Amino acid sequence: MPEPKQVILSGMRPTGRLHLGHLEGVLKNYLKLQAGEALCYFMVADIHALSTEYKVPGAITQNTKELLLDWLAVGLAPEKATLFVQSDVLEHTELFVILGMLTPLAWAERCPTYKEQQQELADRDLATYGFLGYPILQAADILLYRATHVPVGQDQLPHLEMTREIARRFNYFYGETLPEPQSMLTASPKVPGIDGRKMSKSYGNALHLSDSKELVEKKIKQMYTDPRKIHADTPGTPDNCVVLAWYKMYAADQAGEIEQECRSGKRGCMVCKRGLSPILDAIIAPIRSRREALAEHPEQLESIVRDGALRARARAAETMEAVRSAMGWLAVGQRGKEK
Repeated sequence: MPEPKQVILSGMRPTGRLHLGHLEGVLKNYLKLQAGEALCYFMVADIHALSTEYKVPGAITQNTKELLLDWLAVGLAPEKATLFVQSDVLEHTELFVILGMLTPLAWAERCPTYKEQQQELADRDLATYGFLGYPILQAADILLYRATHVPVGQDQLPHLEMTREIARRFNYFYGETLPEPQSMLTASPKVPGIDGRKMSKSYGNALHLSDSKELVEKKIKQMYTDPRKIHADTPGTPDNCVVLAWYKMYAADQAGEIEQECRSGKRGCMVCKRGLSPILDAIIAPIRSRREALAEHPEQLESIVRDGALRARARAAETMEAVRSAMGWLAVGQRGKEK
């Protein structure tokens, strides 16, 4: 069977239920990719989550289920892409160990997000081998599936370049074995949370894909607007208004008139918020409904995960056989089989 022109690998950490920021920044791109001709592997990166959440591994297990439900609810389909959990494929850790043996320490230390994340997650002890080595694990994830392309944002390019460097180093020592993946740059729009900052679970400012209609309305009422617009007839400056930003995303035909009326003092903030609630709930409602239906049949979710793991393991096993063969290093149980 010929190798497909494009093999895509992408993953998300299971850190809780997904929100509209994930829908716009990641999931819509996944849907486009699975609709094409590429061989797509979408991974729940639970081992990666362990690098920061090692004190509460039970939460990772629950969040893995939440993430899978969100994926399926938005339309990711096991018949179009391989959906799997990272820890179900032991070859990830095997290749991680091998690549870790030959990756210079300085490469891991220079990773641009290493110190950034330590500062952002200052409440946790991240001075660990696992956290330092997560870019090497990320490289193992990509190379294990011989991915030709990896969807990344501009800020993730250094990570992918490190993967390419690791592949080159392996190939230098043992011969051409691991293909160097190419970047597939994707737009990563900044989706504002209800407080004006980037939407994030850690900020507690997110509109989740599983939020009820009532909760959507409640959160929209809390959205940040122009603090100087005290009364409805006060002329506003909506340049940094979260409500207007959402209108521009999901009701662009109304945004111009709303902005003009705000500036002239003909529209109040609560009117804008009341109008936005049904617009955003119309986006979330079908996802929420499918999610609730899927949650009622956990056996279906388990079946999808098992099937995904089998398909992922098949390709991973091919890669590890090629890796070991290139190194001339056979496992104990394989010695003698080469004769």
